[in-house]
Amino acid sequence: GGLPMGRIVEIYGPESSGKTTLTLELIAAAQREGKTCAFIDAEHALDPVYAKKLGVDIDALLVSQPDTGEQALEICDALARSGAIHVMVVDSVAALTLKADIEGEMGDSHMGLQARMLSQAM
Repeated sequence: GGLPMGRIVEIYGPESSGKTTLTLELIAAAQREGKTCAFIDAEHALDPVYAKKLGVDIDALLVSQPDTGEQALEICDALARSGAIHVMVVDSVAALTLKADIEGEMGDSHMGLQARMLSQAM
């Protein structure tokens, strides 16, 4: 059982359906096996107290809170290339805001840019 190693696995569902809890439980299980884990917190919502209650060793967890989707994917790429990370969570893909969206004018259209950014990263 479990998740396949070396693969991208997307966990999706409605808001507050337990997606983050599931990923934190996966991290806790991996850490118990001595594996190194990273949590890319695009939502800037990681609750370390809650994570600790689920068994996550917060001190051993690599946490990043990127400002843009591009930053998040650069961090993911660097961590993946390092070969040192066994479990990497991006919470959440929907929160990966493009730099163009942040810096752009209200009403600017950037349709398809997030999809293109994600497809290039994978």
